[in-house]
Amino acid sequence: MRKLSIVIPAYNEGPTIHHILNKVKAVKLIGDVEKEILIVNDCSKDNTEEAILAYKAANPDLPITYYKHEVNQGKGAALHTGIRIATGDYVIIQDADLEYDPEEYNLLLKPMLEGVADVVYGSRFMGGNPHRILFFWHSIGNKWLTTLSNMFTNLNLTDMETCYKVFRRELIQGLKLEEKRFGFEPEVTAKIARIPKVRIYEIGISYYGRTYEEGKKIGWKDGFRAIFCILKYNIFKK
Repeated sequence: MRKLSIVIPAYNEGPTIHHILNKVKAVKLIGDVEKEILIVNDCSKDNTEEAILAYKAANPDLPITYYKHEVNQGKGAALHTGIRIATGDYVIIQDADLEYDPEEYNLLLKPMLEGVADVVYGSRFMGGNPHRILFFWHSIGNKWLTTLSNMFTNLNLTDMETCYKVFRRELIQGLKLEEKRFGFEPEVTAKIARIPKVRIYEIGISYYGRTYEEGKKIGWKDGFRAIFCILKYNIFKK
């Protein structure tokens, strides 16, 4: 029986994390793939831990593994922890907010299950699925970062910064990942692109973005960090 490890980094998501867990629970995966849910609490300052433990206790049929960082280290560090302890055949990244829809796991899994892909990116900039209209400069920034990344990796991705990425577990666990904050996306893309004969696919997904008032955390400083990481992992740390 094949299994999907769903890695969920969480920081100050106490009031809403049950919503995404309900969505993850509700989705029926194609090919009878089982779920493994790995939640990594990056030392939240709110009631995130209490909310997760209460949900876990109320849903004993859902295979949830909970891990907590005793010191806040950043989203990338939480992803490193979740990836390290994953045991599934495939690993997907799922933010704890409601910007991405778990119902679309099957779109990303299909090329994996058909045996044609090793990695699948979910693109917010292709396809006909719903996309919330929010920040013009964010969208320009994302596309510019993707273009810059593509110039060095020789990939033709449309959305390098997407949260939704699915990897074969042994492939992602075989990478030495370093970025502890929001540099995970350009770093993992650079390192994945260098794997000999790796098969990367991309598929359109929907996007239900949040405003800063609703809890969005990424800002302009993270954009500059992404540029630094694109140069660092494509030029200086090959």
